[in-house]
Amino acid sequence: MTTAPLAGRLDGLLFFPVTAFAPDGSVDLDTFRAHVRAGVDAGAAAVFACCGTGEFHALTPEEFRDCVAAAVEETAGRVPVVAGAGYGTALAVRYARLAEEAGADGLLAMPPYLVVADQAGLLRHYTELAAATSLDVIVYQRDNAILTPATAVALARTDGIIGLKDGLGDLDLMQRIVSAVRAEGLDLLYFNGLPTAELTGPAYRGIGVTLYSSAVFCFAPDIALAFHRALTTGDDTTVNRLVDDFYRPLVELRAQGRGYAVSLVKAAVRRGGLDVGHVRPPLSEPAPGHVDALMLLVEQGRAALKELGA
Repeated sequence: MTTAPLAGRLDGLLFFPVTAFAPDGSVDLDTFRAHVRAGVDAGAAAVFACCGTGEFHALTPEEFRDCVAAAVEETAGRVPVVAGAGYGTALAVRYARLAEEAGADGLLAMPPYLVVADQAGLLRHYTELAAATSLDVIVYQRDNAILTPATAVALARTDGIIGLKDGLGDLDLMQRIVSAVRAEGLDLLYFNGLPTAELTGPAYRGIGVTLYSSAVFCFAPDIALAFHRALTTGDDTTVNRLVDDFYRPLVELRAQGRGYAVSLVKAAVRRGGLDVGHVRPPLSEPAPGHVDALMLLVEQGRAALKELGA
């Protein structure tokens, strides 16, 4: 059930920073701090540390703890910090407790590792995770963790579970989930968690899902914030222009490589002047030509904003 304090603080553009690595492959906490600090200064409403874009899958528990603690220190309470948690239930609980020790405000519970569970198993997984920590939990629906409306209602009844982030993109299912939870007089926060959520932002708003994560904010916060402002205020001219000139071509570019939802974003952050290093295996670096194409899209997006006066 939705309870303060986290639920009331998640209002605005959500920042999922990349995790910085040094040339020797180790975590570069100083650069990570700079990335987080720049995002908060630019106007992020929350920091989701060590999640998908932050390569949660590639971090040791110790690295995870250090990064979450660094994000908490850099935000200094200005915005909430939500940390990733995943794998099987026992490891998810371990990561949750590390995040709690590091001072995080909440958890993004990513799908369990490898197995395809039934609804009873998924419900048990998330309820046990929520019971093991005092942190509020947002469940991330995608891949092998797809919920029925009945399971979403059960999660909404669970103490500590405050939200559902959708990375599937099935609007029919999301509408039925929203309706089923509402019909029971319950509350959940809903998030559009698709890799480039802005492209589907107008559609999600139509079913009441207004919160979303923005990978673009990592490397072009001005474009991401202008789009968010336009979407929120009903400025369809700016929304449509940015979709046409920037977000649609970005999604088409992202589709040209495996893992580009992370590696292409990280490469763009480097091109923007902050050396956050490369992705860790099993991800690999994007083709240089694709990075060049992305930076041209950024220029195109900024030119559109200038022309619109947005």
